[in-house]
This record gives sequence, C-alpha cells and structure tokens, in this order.
Amino acid sequence: MCVIRIHFTADDFARVRFAPRPSPVPELHAALMMLGAPHEELLFGRWRNRLLRSLPSAVEPLADLMPDGRAPAFLDVLGDTLDEGVALIRAARPESVRAGIEQVYARRPAPPWIRALHGGTADAWRTLGRAQRAAHESVIAPVWPLVQELHRQEFTRHALAVAEHGLGAGLIDLAPGSRLRDGVWDWPRPAAGGMREIHLGGRGMILRPTFHWRRDPLVQHLPDRPTVLTYPAGRGLPLVPERGGRAGEPLAGVLGRTRLALLRSLDEARTTTGLARRIGISNATASAHTAALRAAGLLTTTRTGRSVHHARTPLAELLLTGGTADG
Repeated sequence: MCVIRIHFTADDFARVRFAPRPSPVPELHAALMMLGAPHEELLFGRWRNRLLRSLPSAVEPLADLMPDGRAPAFLDVLGDTLDEGVALIRAARPESVRAGIEQVYARRPAPPWIRALHGGTADAWRTLGRAQRAAHESVIAPVWPLVQELHRQEFTRHALAVAEHGLGAGLIDLAPGSRLRDGVWDWPRPAAGGMREIHLGGRGMILRPTFHWRRDPLVQHLPDRPTVLTYPAGRGLPLVPERGGRAGEPLAGVLGRTRLALLRSLDEARTTTGLARRIGISNATASAHTAALRAAGLLTTTRTGRSVHHARTPLAELLLTGGTADG
C-alpha cells in the first residue's frame, strides 16, 4: 500500500484553508481522468458510456494531454469561473508546461499539436482552450448546480467537525483510515507503490473536495504556493439531481435536522428561549446547538443587557437559499 505523508509545521496548521467554492476547471479535469479509468466499470460505466457518446470532437485534444488518466500539473489550477481557470493555465510558466508534457510523453511520440504546445505556439494554446470549453459545456455545465450544492454540504460538514473537535479531527474526517500524529498526517492509498513525503514548509494547505474523482487524493505541491490537496468527497458519481424534496434539505445530513431547523427558524433574530420554543427543544439543547453553529460561522450572537439574540450569517443564508457567491 502507498502512503501520502504530509508534514505540518505550526505555521502550516494556522494556514489550512478549505476552498470556499468549487473550481470548474479542476472538477472538469477530475471528470476527464475518471473517463480514462475503465476498470471502474461497475460504478461509472453507464456515466462514462453516456459522456463518451456525447463529447464533441473539439474535446479530443484533452485526451492527448492525459493519455494515462492523469493530468499534467500545469492544468491543476484554482479559479472561480471557467474563464479564470483557463486564464491561469495560459499564464503557466513555459518551463512548467514543458516539464508536464515531457513527463507524459517520456516514452511515446507526441501528437503534432502537443509538440506545438511544448513550443508555446499560439495556435496550440487556442486548441487547448477550445477543447476545455467544449468539454466543460458537455461534462460539467449540466451538473454544476449540483456540484455547488455538494460543495456547500462538504464545506459545512468540515466547518462543524473543526468547530466541535478541532482541526486534527477535521482533517482525519476527510480521510477515514488516516492518522495525524506529531504533526504528520499519514493518508493511506489503495494504489501500489511507496511512500510520498510532502513537507508543507510553512506555506499551508488548501483542501479541495471533488465529486468526480473517486480514487487516490491528488496533491499539487509547487514551490512558493500552498499545497493543494484534492480529495474524493460526498456521494460522487453518478451525479444525478435528487427529485423532489425541499431546497436545502440535503443539509440535514450534514448539520443534523435540529440544527437545520434552528437555522431556518432564524428568519429574524431570536433569543435562545425563543428558538427552543419555536422548534420544540430545551433551552440547554438550543444553547449547545447555537454554540456549535456559531463556532462554524453560521450564526452570530449579540448581547444587549440580559438578552442574547442569535442571527444567521451570510454563509448560513448562502447555504439555505442555495445561492452562489461566484457570480
């Protein structure tokens, strides 16, 4: 079994961040890599067959960039929109692009357009941009609202785990079977191979869930940047929107029904006693739940004299309404 071993300093623990929203380009590349994993036929065969039948020919160059089912590192960027992600890829350092291509094509001949991309020609970059936009339209755009909802659920789940049990427990919760001891996070992987050692070196880490990639975590560890760890999360594929049900109801599985009911009851500021009466729980239970939600950044508490009032935060409003913050 292979193990990813991530070494934290005290500064790194202070700089662990959870991606506030999903990024369309990394999610796209995760989906395309899953298309190249035919041994996952039992779970993803129908999804794969449907997509392969519907992909336009303009997408084909992307298959040349990841013939082994893994995308070169220069394609792994953040960005809140497709345009921003594509622009970040285009701004990659030429030496990074060349290194990624040379790694993929170390033992095989490269197609002409790949050789042109290695040389940095404008036509090759336009080919890549068209392929990414065509793939996004076919693969990601139809399920993007669901990906955003799943990300909100995962964000909230992690925030609550950290608020209630601390960052260490929150990290382990992302990877059942992992272990954090003496500043080292060991993440076992089912794939064969040795140990990969990653020293964060005070640059911190960005945690990014993906809902298409279902295999080993993907780690981007580049100089002078926070390490980005992309991990498989949530229900994964097939991404089929749930039928019926109240908007925001999936949050009950993350927050718990009582906390979700409490947040919904805060359509206006209320006291702890008022909340307890409104949803039929004891004052002590309401107080415990408001403390957890406050620690997770989902409500605020203000005191005026002897009165304590709770109100939802903008993040809570975002989660309950299903709105997006990425424009």
